[in-house]
Amino acid sequence: MEITSQLTGAAFSSGGVIQQGPTRSPCSFTAFDGLRISRSVHCENAQKGTAIISKSSTIKAVTSPVKPPTKLKSKRSKVEIIKEQSNYLRFPLNEELQTEASNINEAAVQLIKFHGSYQQYNRDERGAKSYQFMLRTKQPSGKVSNRLYLVMDELADQFGIGTLRLTTRQTFQLHGVLKQNLKTVISTIIRNLGSTLGACGDLNRNVLAPAAPYRRKDYLFAQETADKIAALLAPQSGSYYDLWLDGEKIMSADPPDVIEARNDNSHGTNFEGSPEPIYGVQFLPRKFKIAVTVPTDNSVDILTNDIGIVVISDEGGEPQGFNIYVGGGMGRTHRMEHTFPRLAEPLGYVPKEDIFYAVKAIVATQRDYGRRDDRRMSRMKYLVHEWGIERFRSVVEQYYGTKFGSFKELPAWEFKSYLGWHNQGDGKDFVGVHIDNGRIKDAAKAALREIIVKYDLNVRLTPNQNMILCDVQPGWKQDIGKVLKQVGLLEPQWVDPLNLTSMACPAFPLCPLAITEAERGIPDVLIRIRKIFDKVGLKQSDSIVVRMTGCPNGCSRPYMAELGFVGDAPNSYQIWLGGSVNQTRLADTFLEKVKVQDFERILTPILFHWKNERYEGEPFGDFTVRVGFGKLQEYIDAWFPTKN
Repeated sequence: MEITSQLTGAAFSSGGVIQQGPTRSPCSFTAFDGLRISRSVHCENAQKGTAIISKSSTIKAVTSPVKPPTKLKSKRSKVEIIKEQSNYLRFPLNEELQTEASNINEAAVQLIKFHGSYQQYNRDERGAKSYQFMLRTKQPSGKVSNRLYLVMDELADQFGIGTLRLTTRQTFQLHGVLKQNLKTVISTIIRNLGSTLGACGDLNRNVLAPAAPYRRKDYLFAQETADKIAALLAPQSGSYYDLWLDGEKIMSADPPDVIEARNDNSHGTNFEGSPEPIYGVQFLPRKFKIAVTVPTDNSVDILTNDIGIVVISDEGGEPQGFNIYVGGGMGRTHRMEHTFPRLAEPLGYVPKEDIFYAVKAIVATQRDYGRRDDRRMSRMKYLVHEWGIERFRSVVEQYYGTKFGSFKELPAWEFKSYLGWHNQGDGKDFVGVHIDNGRIKDAAKAALREIIVKYDLNVRLTPNQNMILCDVQPGWKQDIGKVLKQVGLLEPQWVDPLNLTSMACPAFPLCPLAITEAERGIPDVLIRIRKIFDKVGLKQSDSIVVRMTGCPNGCSRPYMAELGFVGDAPNSYQIWLGGSVNQTRLADTFLEKVKVQDFERILTPILFHWKNERYEGEPFGDFTVRVGFGKLQEYIDAWFPTKN
């Protein structure tokens, strides 16, 4: 089957795809026919910033000068075939959107993810499936303009279920959109300078950065870098605008340094002449996540990302370059021990002017060497794990064109929530508002809209499902605080500490992957944990980081929690213990198949011994690691002896 590109006339099929272009020297590197080695391609006049655009009617996949594996798996998952035959994410999605059916077919379901949407249905309802769509926005650093926030608020009421959901990647999720309303909703978001492009799918997702609107040079530089990396790795073929705006493009021009880096192919990172110079016809093997931050600020869970980037400044506070981590990721699959969560590890240092080239080199390495036969094993963390960091670095350096510098020493990481009132550094304040599980609804939704309209405030979304109201004049603080308090949006000192650091994914009723409850289940679980605290004599100020997810994919990052609940059956969870408060240590599986009604039996003796045997100031996660899981099980067995 062949599909002809509307942009270039390129033909591509389920087999290998080659795009021909000009040769260049002095370097030579290997070209791939699809994912199979084809032949050596010569290159000339390779120079950073030079875009070589082919007028050929076919597409060449140009890879690195590194000698590839002698044998590559030819098997590919069905999603790979769907992507390749989609005419850059158009077919058959465009055709499916025009049918009278309330749903779309499986191929279109895979493609619409790249456009920022998942097909869902209400799993609480019995009988025929009532299909609907979840939309996810994409805004680097969680920056949301006053205008876009108000539009999202209105869309939730008019076309959704009346709520806005804040995610762990600083975005909105809008649930309950019907198929016939998708184009209206997405086009409205675009026309109000928002986007859903790349919020889901096998490409770079939303780029995280600290949400705090400080006017410090390092924070501003981190946020600017996140914006530019998002632009660098955004899809370029135009299918998004073809489908949702009938080809009209409403977007700001990319910065010159981003355009230069995207077009550069001096080290074989690009598909020359392709409408998708970085992604080609098959995009990435799997989702790809990037976070940018500054030293000490781990509000972004930096080690859980495919790429973690840390601004390095000189003694005067001027940014000079970046430390880079690689290979983090949360998702796993139950009963498949070869899948696992993993922390990113240091790759090296690059000067600030090279960051886009370094990021592109890492992405190209994952694109060309990440597995495409088994989606459960396709994240970059498995490539880094299989190769080891030294081999991974050496391959990335071939795409980058030079060696990475030595990783710079960093101070200890700290978790920062930015809840409550803070000074921005420009005479204005910001307030971090705690939103339980990120769900903005009912009176709280109306109050936030009232405040944002009245004071013309911009908004930031945090990676911990909370919201920041920015640019507050000191004279407004009292009135804003009063309105928030009236609807239960309290300052952090009046919120149970367990709630302040907890997170849960949406799970039931809409997520098709959910095995059991998360967002709807965690409020009661936190109340029960607080009652155990009271029973064993722990103080109100004592707290632990609790995260819950309805399946093992780990959207709420439960594997970083001091106490993680991971759904493994209806009303049943794995219990993970041992994460750290500052989000730098993975938890591990303590118990499996624990029924909801048995939580007290497991947690009461452990929390009792933490209270009585911890070192001064020792966090719960540190305690569980120090005493070990064997001793924890002994505590449980002694507390509830087996009856004969």
